[in-house]
Amino acid sequence: MFKKMNERVKKLTVVDIALVKWSVFVSAIIIVKLFPQLLQIRYSVLILLMVIFAAKPLYKFWFKQ
Repeated sequence: MFKKMNERVKKLTVVDIALVKWSVFVSAIIIVKLFPQLLQIRYSVLILLMVIFAAKPLYKFWFKQ
């Protein structure tokens, strides 16, 4: 299943990936508008989540050969 998905992802262009990023950004804005209490989360928790979620892709991109 993942092999098939990897083959499909290779067909995407830079523009396609940018459009996906923008759609995620707009989706996040919609979620925050629907649940404004999400804005009350402390910045330290958000930074910790960002580091956790970014660790593997950053490692794979910069350090793994």
